[in-house]
Amino acid sequence: MASASTTGKRVATATAAFAVTALALSGCAGTSGSNSSGDGAAKSITIGTTDKVTTLDPAGSYDNGSFAVMNQVFPFLMNTPYGSPDVEPDIAESAEFTTPSEYTVTLKEGLTWANGNELTSSDVKFSFDRQLAINDVNGPASLLYNLDSVEAPDELTVVFKLKQENDQVFAQILSSPAGPIVDEEVFSADSLTPDDEIVDGEAFAGQYTIASYDFNNLISYKANPDYQGLLGEAETETVNVKYYAESSNLKLAVQEGDIDVAFRSLSATDTADLESNDDVTVHQGPGGEIRYIVFNFNTQPFGASTPEADPAKALAVRQAVADLIDRNEIAEEVYKGTYTPLYSFMPEGLTGATTVLKDLYGDGDGAPSEDKAAERLEAAGITEPVVLNLQYSNDHYGPSSGDEYALIKSQLEASGLFTVNLQTTEWVQYSEDRSSDVYPAYQLGWFPDYSDGDNYLTPFFQIENFLANHYNNQEVNDLILEQATTVDPDERASMFEEIQAKVAADLSTVPYLQGSQVAVSGSDVEGVTLDASFKFRYAPLSK
Repeated sequence: MASASTTGKRVATATAAFAVTALALSGCAGTSGSNSSGDGAAKSITIGTTDKVTTLDPAGSYDNGSFAVMNQVFPFLMNTPYGSPDVEPDIAESAEFTTPSEYTVTLKEGLTWANGNELTSSDVKFSFDRQLAINDVNGPASLLYNLDSVEAPDELTVVFKLKQENDQVFAQILSSPAGPIVDEEVFSADSLTPDDEIVDGEAFAGQYTIASYDFNNLISYKANPDYQGLLGEAETETVNVKYYAESSNLKLAVQEGDIDVAFRSLSATDTADLESNDDVTVHQGPGGEIRYIVFNFNTQPFGASTPEADPAKALAVRQAVADLIDRNEIAEEVYKGTYTPLYSFMPEGLTGATTVLKDLYGDGDGAPSEDKAAERLEAAGITEPVVLNLQYSNDHYGPSSGDEYALIKSQLEASGLFTVNLQTTEWVQYSEDRSSDVYPAYQLGWFPDYSDGDNYLTPFFQIENFLANHYNNQEVNDLILEQATTVDPDERASMFEEIQAKVAADLSTVPYLQGSQVAVSGSDVEGVTLDASFKFRYAPLSK
């Protein structure tokens, strides 16, 4: 779909466009392990996953499965090089603050889209303007909370005007799900663009283009010879990604050599079993993933829109859940130690992380406490078991989610204080329902957009947040905005601690696990990279 803001855009020659099209049409050629030349190099790699794509449009998705695709095919102004969490210019030649409230980016010359269109500052302005204009409830626009406006004074220059000065995380946000640059001649300016229009429009300028697309079944990627970004050219010409409904099938596929790499998500039991298989290699990377329960402040028990609305009782319910969850039991019984207990809103290891939930809830030392939970509920005037409708996704967070939430249900009900109605929904529907007040309490996992404590606070606890759970604390909101522009690192770390203490008192979410990254590959596969950028790139893979 052509946008209304393409006036003056130059288009590259028809010859170049034809060459790119011809390349895309050849994308399905070759299968895993087939060779492209006499040098024995593999022409194709096949990856398997149980993740799901919600949409290819960066304005409409904020989930790991969709972002995994975007990282391969869309360009970014800033990105993280292999092995590092620190951002550097990607398709940008330079990026810097030219005033305390203006971040100026200069693009590299000669950038093009796979369809032959030129990639200029006009596309960049368009990309961020549409993120803010569309502001999709399932999109990442909340990350752009400090962006006031974008200017494109010439074809290579972009000026981001910020609301607050000295933004300490804006460069990283440009590498996040809010950061993919899109082709203004393909994408709509004010609504989400369907996947088939994006693929048919060849609106790609990353290390790969999409040659064929079968939604949540198979995506075939083709190396982009015109990529000019930070990460360099792809090692393998074609990458096929197969989507599996069951992790057991994913495990069997990598074990039997039907796929070359399995990434997200195998059960802890399957991973342990594969570690003893000489035909595969199990890779582990630094963990940034967290698991947590979200409470909808309107529809949870005693929530604002329920007939029995009572803020004090609603808080007591959330606190009692925090008192009763046995994190260590979940980590050991369900995940065999591949996840560890989490007692804060930021994972252990990040600057400013605390153990505030251990101090405030349960027995005060990390274990659950039925007595503490009972006291809270009684003090709030709750005398009957609380009926809690608790939702989880059966296909997005790995095969152990069912066991995970069955155990949480058991932990809550064993106290006699809760009756839990456990329900499950597939992810594509789940992602719509959870932001539409359908679920009173529900499972989410978080895979960070960048390695900074801000990314575990801003999306969740601002008044306008990604969770859409009606949490509203102006003091927390203002502190989050302030920390993002605080230059002194010690002062900023103290603010992180203060924010976590205030959020822990409100408990709009209850975090409980922290996990690591795991991938399994055939023994002949090289280039598997699991680093602190938390992005799984296909381009380094080879056989």
